[in-house]
This record gives sequence, structure tokens and C-alpha cells, in this order.
Amino acid sequence: MMTDPRPCLLIVEDDVGLQKQLRWCFDEYRVEFAKDRNEALAQLRRFEPCVVLQDLGLPPCAEGVDEGLRTLQELLAADPHLKVIVVTAHGDRENAVKAVGFGAYDFYPKPLDTDILRMLVSRAIYIHGLEEQNRRLREATIESPLAGMVATDDSMLAVCRMVEKVAPTDVSVLILGESGTGKELIARAIHQASSRRDGRFVAINCAAIPEQLLESELYGYEKGAFTGAIKQTPGRIETANGGTLFLDEIGDMPTALQAKLLRFLQNRVVERIGGRGEIPVDIRVVCATHRDLKSRIAQQQFRDDLFYRISEVSISLPPLRDRHGETLVLAHALLKRFSRLQKRAMRGFSDDALAAIQAYSWPGNVRELENKIKSALIMVDGPLISARDLGLAEVVAGGAAPLNLKEARTRAEKQAIQQALKISGGVVSRAAELLGVSRPTLYDLVSKYGIQIEVALRE
Repeated sequence: MMTDPRPCLLIVEDDVGLQKQLRWCFDEYRVEFAKDRNEALAQLRRFEPCVVLQDLGLPPCAEGVDEGLRTLQELLAADPHLKVIVVTAHGDRENAVKAVGFGAYDFYPKPLDTDILRMLVSRAIYIHGLEEQNRRLREATIESPLAGMVATDDSMLAVCRMVEKVAPTDVSVLILGESGTGKELIARAIHQASSRRDGRFVAINCAAIPEQLLESELYGYEKGAFTGAIKQTPGRIETANGGTLFLDEIGDMPTALQAKLLRFLQNRVVERIGGRGEIPVDIRVVCATHRDLKSRIAQQQFRDDLFYRISEVSISLPPLRDRHGETLVLAHALLKRFSRLQKRAMRGFSDDALAAIQAYSWPGNVRELENKIKSALIMVDGPLISARDLGLAEVVAGGAAPLNLKEARTRAEKQAIQQALKISGGVVSRAAELLGVSRPTLYDLVSKYGIQIEVALRE
């Protein structure tokens, strides 16, 4: 039975006579039955149905709906993608609406009309299949050339191509980008794709450690070199021998240490503080910063010779707001990852959440998106994360554009017409030529969108 290719329908109903009638009604499906909540959850785990037809009046309280609503919630918690059609008493609209609010796909009042019920189940199975296909396609899209990364935008795919080319070499790499864009993730990807992958990846944030401690962190020290140096301690550079050293926020490195780092990059030997011997080190250096290093060079805050030494290859990461279409893909990928870690079964994002994610500028980039989704998973009550759960309710209130292809086309078309008319100074024939349409077509579109044609005055 488990190999039966037909879609599986689970019917949660304690009336044996009605069970027989429904089995006959749905003979084109693989039909399984459950008479109460515990049995329904067991059958769900065993047969993995795509649609459940559930009576709201279930034992031990068949006259009320509390047990039925609890069953509905637990079924959806176990499988957020399940389509549950609840069967309610005649005229019980209040509980039907409550069930839909809990995540039910649809409801149908008694007495049952089997033809309508078959239509509802058929549509639910069809929608479930479409959503499953969409999830598979989305997950296939999420796969990127580099493990652990999500890249769908052309600019990020270009970054992945650069990483693939530069990783097998030993050149120094400088990663540029705003805070939260994933610079360390790129550095780790370079390390993992290199011949040094079996060595250590050692990261140090040059902006997070006070100047007087940064030198000892990088180069290590001998016992007795200074107060508190009670034992010989190798530095991060030495620790990374055979692997990769990642210097994050190198643009904030003190100028005195920049000279010492330059000497190391030229000679590939280190001297511990308080020591006299030179220790050869074989490492690859990858640096990152959100600073404009050329501007800091002009202000004499960063050495130009160090800049050229660390930037044999530069990789620029675009901010999240410029990664067209990638924000939603990232959001779905992060929700899937964090839901699994927090053991929360989520169906996805509500329409207003999708609109807000798309409209928000994300000044904190991917890190901000991660934080908001983690927070939303803690705050959310239902199966869908809303804009309010994400802390983006004001974005929707401010007029976030809905995720709707037709409306997106309309906005783009209207904007293009307005821009062409502005460039042409309101000359319709010229604007039509720019847009690649005829004059009558352009007049129709102008009328359709209520666009005012302002003709520029000519002297």
C-alpha cells in the first residue's frame, strides 16, 4: 500500500457509516481513516497524506469543536504544508472562520454534497502539488556554486565565479563590502575551495581588539615578555601555519601594526614579542573591510604599500538591497535553516511579510535579515510569519509593494513611459520610438495609466 502512486487522502471521522460513504466517494485516491486526534497524528506520520478531510466534532467531545481545533493545530504543526479541509456543523460559520485562522485550507458545512466535496479535495491536492513543485524549484534555485552560500543575483553569481578562480591560487585577496554582506563567508569559501582546506582557518577582527593587545594576538609572545605573560604563547599568524589567516576589518588596523604586517607579508616570518628568533610561517592571507581604503590612504590612515600587497585580487560584495530578487530567496533559505535548528515547523511567510521583505532596504544586509527571521521564529504564533513578526509592520503601512507579477509589470511599464516622455520633452512620437511602440499604442497606455504629458517649452 505504501507504494500506491495515487495521492493519499486522510479522513478524520469517527462515524463508521460516513467513513464507508467517503471511501466510495474518493475511490480515485488512496484513502486512510482516523477516528480521533491521536490516530490522526499516527496516520499522518505513517502515510504522509497531502490532504486531510477532518470533522471538527471529534471524540471525546464530539458535540464541541475544541478537540477538532486542537487536532487541526497539531496536524499543521507536524506538517505545515498539509492541506486540511474541515467539516463543520450547518451554519457554524464562527468556528469555520476560526479553523481557517488556525491554518485550515478550506471548510465545508454539513450535510455533505459529495460532488462539491470531491471538487474541494481535488483542488486541494492540485494546489499542494503546485506548492511542492515550487518548493523544489526554489530549493534548486537556492543551490549556488559554493557550498553554504545562497546566490541567485547576477552580481553574486559573478562573485562565486571569482572565488572559484582565485581559491586554487595562493594570491592575497581583499574582500570589500558593507557590514553584514557576508565577507567572512566568502573568506571561508576561498579557504574551503583551496589546497589549504585541511589546514586551519584563523580569523581575527582588527577593529574589535585594542591596539596594545592586537600585536600580541597576531604575533604571540614569549614567557616574561610583559606583565601577565606567564607562558610562551603562539600568535594567530603562527597558529594559521599551513592554512588561511583572515584579517577582518583590516581598514581599522593601527598604522604602527600595518608596517609590521607588511614586513611579515614580504618575508613570511614572525617574531614573538620578547623573542629573538624568526619563525617561518606558510599561510594564505585573506583580508576584508567595509572601509574605503583608497580614501584612507589619501588621509594617510592606511599604507598604500600594504594595500597593494593585500589586494592582489579584490572581490566586492554588493549590499543586499542591490541583489535583485535574492532577498526573498535568502529569506526562505534562512527560515528553513533556523526552523530546523529551533525545531519549529513553519509554512513560510504571509503576503504582507513577503511584500515587506522585498520593499525594505536592509541597511544591516544579510546579518539584519538573519536576526529578524530568528526573532520572528520566537515571536510567531501561527504557521506563517507576518510583517509584524519580522518587525516590519511599518514598511507595509508605508506602502510596501505586494509580491505580484502583474502589479510589478504595471509599475515598471508606467515608470518606463514616464521616463521616456521626460527624456523626449513630452514629444509622443519620440517617446514611442524610445519605447519601441507605435504612437497609437503609447497614447492608449498613457490613457490607461492616467499619465499627464507635459511638453517642454522650446525657445
